[in-house]
Amino acid sequence: MKPIHVISILTVASMVGANAAEFPNFSKPRAITSGPRDHLFASYYAINAWSADGRYVTVLETAVTNRLPTERDAAILGVVDLKDNNRFIPLTKTSCWNFQEATMAHWLATAPNTQFIYNDLVDGKFASLVFDMKDNSNRVIPYPVSAVSPNGKEAVSINYARLRLTRPDYGYGGKGQDAREKVTWPEDDGLFLVNLETGTAKLIVSIALVRDRMPSAEEGKDLAYFCHTVFSRDGSKIFWLARSVNPATARGWKTTSFTCNRDGSDVRRCFPDGWGGSHFNWLDGDRLMVTAKYQDAVWSHVLFTVGKADYTRVGLGLLDFDGHGVFSDDKQWMATDTYPDKLNERKLMVMRMSDQAVLPLGGFFVPECYRGGYWRCDLHPRWRPDGKVLAFNSVHEGKRQVYLIDVAAP
Repeated sequence: MKPIHVISILTVASMVGANAAEFPNFSKPRAITSGPRDHLFASYYAINAWSADGRYVTVLETAVTNRLPTERDAAILGVVDLKDNNRFIPLTKTSCWNFQEATMAHWLATAPNTQFIYNDLVDGKFASLVFDMKDNSNRVIPYPVSAVSPNGKEAVSINYARLRLTRPDYGYGGKGQDAREKVTWPEDDGLFLVNLETGTAKLIVSIALVRDRMPSAEEGKDLAYFCHTVFSRDGSKIFWLARSVNPATARGWKTTSFTCNRDGSDVRRCFPDGWGGSHFNWLDGDRLMVTAKYQDAVWSHVLFTVGKADYTRVGLGLLDFDGHGVFSDDKQWMATDTYPDKLNERKLMVMRMSDQAVLPLGGFFVPECYRGGYWRCDLHPRWRPDGKVLAFNSVHEGKRQVYLIDVAAP
């Protein structure tokens, strides 16, 4: 176990110059989960984990360590009550989860303050369930969710069984969907738009549709697949990654970043050939940041407008790496993180959008038992919608737990 590495004020000043005082005040991280079991946010990075009143945070609890979870390793899905001494309240269990995206829990904006959606196995099939804390009831949607629209009425669904073959740490165990493992470019699989009110779904972009706009894949050996979907902040567009890989290795995948309108029309590649793409976050309805191999193949946080080649490598050279960048709702700040450095520390930092000054918030040590690829613990930062809290997962105190940083006016 190793404590957080606090970066000196001289380092901060050298990075952000004389304007450092204009940054908010960031408190020291405080854990809101504890105990012998591991805890993590119940969704992927950048997804809001707070109920509308800010009282509850969706969290997973598991005893699984040092291996890839299977469908037999049900995790406890619950909430942390921030107004009751951070009490963890177990609500239900799920067999559809992993250490990277958890169970993709989303609070539903149009529903009461007590409802969220998450993924699980139902009668042997991958599905999503709308859980209501008021009466502990579940309403089944016969499709797993990968992203939920800002209005809470629609979701994007992808094939998590195919994902288990191609990127095991992001898929789900079990045979809850047809992985189509013999078909490289399926015409009946891809992005599905799900109506969360009726439970019906429509294929809006097939994997076969983008075949000519992706790097070549070897028939009979490679599988093309979709992953990492997210709606724009106004719900009008969808971003996703299209990849191909040999499932025998599930390594060295080829990536193309795409956007489309919410109905699947106007499918666009985000970058020129060779840039690929990795992590992502929408700034508004048209602009988004994607980490990609920018000019000269340097991993960078790249900001651009859909349909325009107005690429901006943000961070003034300080963010030239693949991180999980996420914008605050007021668009003034972007938080991001790093993969472990030579000291096995993951760094957390915030960039001011007005001038791209960068403020480091600390380094978080990764014990050896959490360095495995499938069960690694990325920081995966996320802002509370009001911008007054920045949160992340970490293992720097010896166990996987959830941490909050309070953000106050300077």
